[in-house]
Amino acid sequence: MQVQSIALAGGRTSRAGNVLETTVRWITEWPAALLVVVEVGLLLANVTYRYVLHDPLTWGDELASMLFIWLAMLGSVIALQRGQHMRLTTMLEKLTPALRRPAEAFGDALVVVFMLLLIHPAWEYVSEEWAITTPALEIPNGVRVAALAVGFTLMLAIALARLVMRARLRDVVVSAVAIGALAGLLLAFKPMLTGAGHANLFLFFVVGVSGMVVIGVPIMTAFGLSTMGFLAFSTDLPSMVVVGRIDEGMSGLILLSVPLFVFLGALIEATGMAAAMIRVLASLIGHVRGGLSYVLIGAMYLVSGISGSKAADMAAVAPALFPDMKQRGEDEGELVAMLSASGAMSETIPPSLVLITIGSVTGISIAALFTGGFMPAVVGAIAMAIVVWLKNRNRAAAAEGARASRREVARAFVYALPAMALPFLIRAAVVEGIATATEVATLGVVYTFVVGLAVYRQFDWKRLWPMLIDTASLSGAILIIIGCATSMAWALTQSGFSRDLAAAMASLPGGALGFMLVSVVAFVVLGSLLEGIPAIVLFGPLLFPIARAAGIHEVHYAMVAVFAMGLGLFAPPFGVGFYAACAIGKVSPMAAMSRVWPYLGALFIALLVIAAVPWISIGAL
Repeated sequence: MQVQSIALAGGRTSRAGNVLETTVRWITEWPAALLVVVEVGLLLANVTYRYVLHDPLTWGDELASMLFIWLAMLGSVIALQRGQHMRLTTMLEKLTPALRRPAEAFGDALVVVFMLLLIHPAWEYVSEEWAITTPALEIPNGVRVAALAVGFTLMLAIALARLVMRARLRDVVVSAVAIGALAGLLLAFKPMLTGAGHANLFLFFVVGVSGMVVIGVPIMTAFGLSTMGFLAFSTDLPSMVVVGRIDEGMSGLILLSVPLFVFLGALIEATGMAAAMIRVLASLIGHVRGGLSYVLIGAMYLVSGISGSKAADMAAVAPALFPDMKQRGEDEGELVAMLSASGAMSETIPPSLVLITIGSVTGISIAALFTGGFMPAVVGAIAMAIVVWLKNRNRAAAAEGARASRREVARAFVYALPAMALPFLIRAAVVEGIATATEVATLGVVYTFVVGLAVYRQFDWKRLWPMLIDTASLSGAILIIIGCATSMAWALTQSGFSRDLAAAMASLPGGALGFMLVSVVAFVVLGSLLEGIPAIVLFGPLLFPIARAAGIHEVHYAMVAVFAMGLGLFAPPFGVGFYAACAIGKVSPMAAMSRVWPYLGALFIALLVIAAVPWISIGAL
């Protein structure tokens, strides 16, 4: 009888959790999708009024910024519900089911604790900001920052629902006891921690962050919870400071380009423009030994030039090429290895979201970063092409397809020309001052819609709604990490760590060369463990000033950093980009892991060349 009552209670709890998740989904997905559309229209109006009508909308950027923070927070809620927040699952996947369940429950419980700690200071922050009015619209700023409080509240609801639905009662109780015991231990030692100096940083930001990341806790929680723990147990600063720093990190207007480029990337694939560009490459070189391998490299270069998401890039290229490559005898592990490495190779190609993030946190010109990003990727593509040539030099020519006729090549080129014009349109709009880096994606969206509907005619309108939701989800997952990493970087700066780090890096032997080599290794490791965006938000404000002081051009250093982080992102066993490529190619990671190293080795040599030759990055500036 007791067992039956427990089972019934568990069933009711699970149903309640499902109802809560469904309710939150309905109140977040519709507004988030609508906000994506509104932001595109608003920024397009900004460009039109300023460049065409010469009558700028003085309130345009202010309204866009206000709506953007709501889009980001609603997207974060959707990402949490879908399990799409960035996290490292490598270690979890190696655990037995008996160990994995309590580890996942503990991770879910940490998310609940993080949201609980944020809610009260977030609503306090709203109350304080309500007295401030915006300059153009004269709206209380509390309307804007209320997005944070509402978002954290909804994320708490989702985190609780997931915890009660997925975890056993015993695991929940054990997690609660463990978290409570840890908090009590830290509280008992607070007097000692307050005077421990940089030892606190090691405890909270090395042990704490790495421990949470290893057990699969979302990176945003690892950053934010460690920061709140540092402030609570080693300083007297209020927790509302964390909310303010998260707001600051997510409110940069340049970051509004993130959801717009994510949406643009999805449109490229959905309208058939990506397939058209791949087709012209295949007609040109598909017949040579390993020809489709070269096509894959070139296709990733082209698609990355107009998409902001590496997952979207790979998802656009793989279905178009993998079937034919398998028919020609390519091993599926080799295909995924090439796909993964080409993702690393193309990280610097604008409009890379990492480049946009660097510009946001360091103040470097986005136009300069966009201009400098093309040639480093060319060097990487050449390095990969050499590996492909070495692997296929003894391959029989009969294994390849028939050579396309000149008429077929010309037809494919003409068909792809409207799609191939898009990267040049984006770059020209930024460089010529027609649109800012934030606004330019809207031109790309409009161009893609018009060309896709008028020329390629492959767009299925039923895909539009899921694309809008996916855009909000991915953007929210990215932006909340930037916010939490900003709060963590602020805490590191306030502790004096940045000053000490600058002194240590400046004293490295070898001057600028020594600093650059250390940076290469550091960013490869950071890209593997944290991914590019959180890593650059966390360490960019610390390292870029040191690079400037050492006489390294900021665009050159940015290209080295992005290329290195891309290499780490797609390097097993930790790089999540590698596993994303495996998932897209539907191949076991073990089948591709041994085959990816020659490509990554070639890209590492290319990285050293890029680091040693500044002209590659800044020659076109």
